[in-house]
Amino acid sequence: MKLRGFEKISKYKDVDFPMPVRKTKTSAGYDICVPEDIALRPGRLVMVPTGVKAYMQADEFLGVHIRSSMAVKKSLRLVNNVGIIDADYYNNPDNEGHIMLAIVNTGMQPLVLKKGERVAQGIFYKYLTTDDDDKVEKEDRSGGFGSTGTKQ
Repeated sequence: MKLRGFEKISKYKDVDFPMPVRKTKTSAGYDICVPEDIALRPGRLVMVPTGVKAYMQADEFLGVHIRSSMAVKKSLRLVNNVGIIDADYYNNPDNEGHIMLAIVNTGMQPLVLKKGERVAQGIFYKYLTTDDDDKVEKEDRSGGFGSTGTKQ
C-alpha cells in the first residue's frame, strides 16, 4: 500500500530529471527540481512546471515552499508564499495532479532556472478538522489548479 510519495506526470515520464528527495537525514523537505529550463523575467509571474504529482493520505497535504537559496540568492518567491497540495489533487482529471509553482522574479535581472535545478521543497503535513466538520457537505474534486469551490 502506497502511503505518500511522488510520481512523474505522463507528459514528463520519459524526461530525465531528479525526483523529489530529502538531501540530509533530518531534512523536512523533499527538494523539487524543474524538468526543463524555465526563463523568468523580472516582475513577472510564471507557472513553473515540476513534472511531478504527489500522493498522500486523506488527512495530509503537501506544503510547497521556495528553497531559501532561491529566495535569497535569486530573488524568487512563491506568489502564495506556501502552496498547499490537497490529497485529492492527485490524478485529478484536469491536469493529472501536476504540481505547478507560481513563481515571481522580484529581482532586477532576467534569469533561467536550469533543468534539474532545485527550486522548491515539499513537506508532508497532517492536519486536523473541527468538531462539526462532518456536518458540512463536501464536494468531490472535479478539476485541477484553483478548482476547489468553483461550482455554483
